[in-house]
Amino acid sequence: MNREAAAAYIGVEAQTLANWASTGKVRIPFLKIGRKVTYLKSDLDVYLASSKASTTR
Repeated sequence: MNREAAAAYIGVEAQTLANWASTGKVRIPFLKIGRKVTYLKSDLDVYLASSKASTTR
């Protein structure tokens, strides 16, 4: 899915996702083909599961 759809899926702004990708602050794998950035739903699910686990401590 594209950056906008991925951001909506995990509940952040598209610009936040772009910032995370450029700074490496949060590492969510993505594919870049030319100027197009694509995220796999399975990678977003892994991120959501790990962030949920870290916030329940």
